[in-house]
Parts: sequence; structure tokens; C-alpha cells
Amino acid sequence: MDSSSHTQNSSGIKTNGLPDTAWFRTVAKVDRILGFVTEVPAAILVLLEILVLFGGVVSRYVIHRPLTWSDELAAIMFLWLAMLGSVIAFRRSAHMRMTALVDKASPEKRAFMDLLGVVAAATFLVLIGYPSFEFAIDEAIVTSPSLEISNAWRAAALPCGILLMGVAAALKLAEVSNWKRLVSALAVSAFAVVALYLMTPIFQTLGNINLFIFFVVIVATLVLTGIPIAFAFGLATFGYIALTTGKPTTVIVGRMDEGMSHLVLLSVPLFVFLGVVLELSGMAKAMVQFLASLLGHVRGGLSYVMVGGMYLVSGISGSKAADMAAIAPVLFPEMRKRGVDEGEMVALLAATGAQTETIPPSIVLITIGSVTGISIAALFSGGLVPALVLAVLLCFVVWLRNRKVDMTGVRRATWREIGRALLIASPALALPFIIRAAVVEGVATATEVSTIGIAYAILSGVFIYRQLDYKKLWPALVDTASLSGSILLIIGTATGMAWALTQSGFSRQLAQAMTQLPGGAGGFLAVSILAFIILGSVLEGIPAIVVFGPLLFPIAKQFGINDVHYSMVVVLSMGIGLFAPPFGVGYYAACAISGVSPSRGMRPIVGYIVALIIGTLIVAAVPGLSVGFGQ
Repeated sequence: MDSSSHTQNSSGIKTNGLPDTAWFRTVAKVDRILGFVTEVPAAILVLLEILVLFGGVVSRYVIHRPLTWSDELAAIMFLWLAMLGSVIAFRRSAHMRMTALVDKASPEKRAFMDLLGVVAAATFLVLIGYPSFEFAIDEAIVTSPSLEISNAWRAAALPCGILLMGVAAALKLAEVSNWKRLVSALAVSAFAVVALYLMTPIFQTLGNINLFIFFVVIVATLVLTGIPIAFAFGLATFGYIALTTGKPTTVIVGRMDEGMSHLVLLSVPLFVFLGVVLELSGMAKAMVQFLASLLGHVRGGLSYVMVGGMYLVSGISGSKAADMAAIAPVLFPEMRKRGVDEGEMVALLAATGAQTETIPPSIVLITIGSVTGISIAALFSGGLVPALVLAVLLCFVVWLRNRKVDMTGVRRATWREIGRALLIASPALALPFIIRAAVVEGVATATEVSTIGIAYAILSGVFIYRQLDYKKLWPALVDTASLSGSILLIIGTATGMAWALTQSGFSRQLAQAMTQLPGGAGGFLAVSILAFIILGSVLEGIPAIVVFGPLLFPIAKQFGINDVHYSMVVVLSMGIGLFAPPFGVGYYAACAISGVSPSRGMRPIVGYIVALIIGTLIVAAVPGLSVGFGQ
């Protein structure tokens, strides 16, 4: 089942380390065909996304003739990119999964759990296959406003992607040589499905207790046993909808479509690719050499740079995953060279993702302003200092963990060396400011701005650094599609889970209960922090705000809490939940971007999460940190 181990027979077919028999040669050949029919169009789609969005910027800002269809075409291609990328990630076994328990099991049990993960994913694909086809048929009657074509061209990406992932799952199962293990995994999956189905009459009498059963017990069980995160979320949501409600299962596909089609997420693959271009062009190397010369002699120096770097670039794309994708490829290679533990790196990356949620131009803050009527300018002004408070606390944790690191033999760079490194790195260091200026000045949207960075990085690599390796661009496009697919499928299934929670009436019950809290404003803020940490772990920021903002902000006002102050507390709390394992989607996005197993960062992130909670409590206790600089 390990696709990384390849042998090649006399016919030239890679057999993935399997016995050289006619059966396994056929499986390997079909797998190669599947790789070709998914990787080539996915890579082309990444390239086309860049060209279409960059063309939109040029046509609007340079020749003043906007392309009215560019966003619409980009959105159609994006869903196809997300689904094909998910297939590539599935074929490569690159979908994120929690392996903390799996890694501790014996080799035999580990092999069984790995196989069970494939079977569970295949079960979800089978369950969702026909509903996805129905959804695409329903979308056929919708016509796009600019291109005036049927929406089926976009919606068909879902059933096609699910079908191709099903083929990839079948190929993985066909590779299994231990039939006893395969039968056992299939039996466990079938038993679970049948048992839950037979319990349907019981579930329909339990009301909202089902939320705990499906979204806590079942999700935790699936995640901890190594089922890929996206499929664990999807299975729990499908079970809840199908067994406890009378709603059609096509709504799950609709919510997945909504979650994976959010326009701002277009920046995820583009910033992932930007990070690769930064490395291939030599810009990343120049930037790291300057930072190393400046802080290389300081214990934990590059960790401080990560905190500051995320503060600088946060918000420029509107997607936290994209922000992390812009930072990690620049810093992680050098941190690895310096012996920094991978778990420590991914833990700090996830923590900085939570830390910078309030930095403008934050899409979450814009959403709060739109649903509550709060001044967006006041929200933008109020978000800078709270993020700085959390940054200081994260730096304190970095200092604690690195204060005894032996720096013997590490030479401090001279001012002349630092100046030379700054001169070489200046084009690279200018990139975050160029990107932010493009957004602020209205040259490009948060979705388009990454294409400006890509164009700038390519031109710098060709004409300034002269290190761009063109041969590596194609594999980079495929890797970008795979990584983006693994992230977006998690977001899609998590959006389905979020919808199920809101439709249950849980949100309104929560709001009513919070009005009865003792302790006045302090008690309300304390419970809000706890509630939004929990909500942040299962809801993306935008759906959570849309659902709970209109309910809870009037209650906060009744307690005399300033709107901007409450907004900062809410956003920071959701950020902690979003990036805290084992349920936080953002944590797995950080692991996917870093290429680090989620189990590696579980222990290191605890200290950072504690620092983030303390920082959020400080922001909650001192309103002036949020409102003293913008009102």
C-alpha cells in the first residue's frame, strides 16, 4: 500500500513494490493512467487560474477594460482544480490524518488501520456518489450570469472527482496482497454502517444529543484511528443527516460545493505556488540569508521571524491557509538545517495562524461588519494591537524553549555582512509590501493579489537572481494541486458539518442559554471565549460569524460590551479553536502545507495554545487594547 516504493518490470511498468504478477502489473498500469488523467489537467488548471486572474488585474488597472467573466471562469476552474487535486492527494496517500495512535501500534495493527482508512474513505465516496450526481443535475438549470453557460459545467466537478477518488480507492484495495486483512477492514466498515442504520429509530428520538454522538464521539473515533480528516468529517455529517433528519443527502454535497467554492479560497493554490516560485527563483534563499544574518546568532531567531513574518503577510490573501503557504516554504528549509524539530515548527506555524486572525484586511472582520453593522474601519484599526499582544506571548514561549540552546560556535554577522545581505534580499523583502499595497490601493482583490506576487517572483528570478529552474515548475504545479485539494476537501466537508450544526437549532439554543449567565459582562465574555474556541474547531470563521453574529452581538451590547472589543475576543477565540488539534481544521492545513505529520506537533503546540488563551484573556480584560487606537 506504500505508493512511495516502486519497482519496475521488464515492460517498464512501475508496480509500487508489489509482486510482479499480471494482476499487479495491470493495477500499476491503471494507476499510471489515473495519474496522467488527473495530474496533467490539474497542473494546467493551476496555470490557467494564474493567467486568468492576472489578466483580470491587467485589463482592469492597466487598460481600464475589466474582464467581467474572469472571476466566473476562475470559480468554475477552481472547483475542478480542488476535486482533481483531491484525487491526486488520495492517490499519493497525502490526505491529512491524525496518526498519533497509529504510530504507536504494532506493524500489523498499523497496516490494518491504514487499510481501514482507505475503506472508510471509500465508504464515504460510495455514500456520497449518487447525491453528488443528483446535485450536478439540479445545477444544470442554473445559468451563469457572465458566461451564460449551464452551472453543470462547474458542478460536474464534484461527481467526477468523487468517481475518480473512488477509482483510486479501488486501486489501493486491489494492491492489498493480504486478503484476510482486507476482508477484516471491509467487515469492520460494513458492521459500523449497518449498526448505525439499525439504530435509526433510536437516533430520531434523541434530539440534539445526536450532535454529541456524531460530531464529538464519532468524529473523535474516526480521527484518532487514522481515518483521513476530510473523510471523517464527511462520514459523520452524512450519518447525522441521513439517520437523524429527513433532509436529502444532496444538501451535504451542496454545502461541500459552497465550502470549496468560496472565492477567497482561490488564493490558496496560488499562494502555495508562490511559495514554490520564491524558492526556485532564489528569492527565498536571499531572504533567509538576510534574516539569518540579522537574527542567526539569537536563540530561536527564525522562530521569532516566523511570528513577525505572519504578522506582516497576514490578511493579504484573505485566507489563513494561503498566509501560511506564503511563509512556510521560505523559513522551514533553513529551520530544518538548523536542527529545529519539525513538530515545533508546525506547532508555531499553526499558532501564528491563530494569532493573526484580527489583522486587516481580514475577511472575518469584513464579515462581522457586514452582518452586525459595525464600522469595518474601526474593526481594522482595532485588530492590530490584539494580534501584537498574542505575538509577544508566543515570542515569550519561543524564548523559554530556546533559552538553553547551545549557540557555541555561532558567529554574529558584521554590519557590513548584514547590509550586503539586505541589498541582495531587498527585492524579496519588498514582496509583502507590494502585495499589501496592491490590496490597499485597489489594484487587485484579495483573490487576485497572489498572481501579482507570482509574476513579480518569476521576473525577479529571471532578471535579478537568475536562478529560476524551469524544469521544476511542472512538478510544482502538480504538487500545488495535490496540496490544495487535500486542504479544500477538509474545508468542504467541514462546511457540511457546520451547516448540520446550524440546522439543528443548536445556535439559537446556545444564544438563549448565554443570556442567563451569572457574572454579568465578565461571565458573558468568559463563556463566549470558551464557546467560540469550541465553535472554531468545527466551523470556519465566516459561517460561524454569519450564524452567531446576529444572535450574540446584541447580547454583548446589552451587557455594555463595546462591539469592536467583543469582535476581537470572538475572532481570537475562534482562531484558537480553528488551529487547535485534534479538531481544528487550520492545524491540519498547517501540517499539510509543512509536509509534517499532525502527530509531530501535538505536544509542542500545547504551550503555544496556552499562550494564545492567556493573550485572549488579556484582550478580553483590557478593552483599550481593541478600541483605544481606532475610536
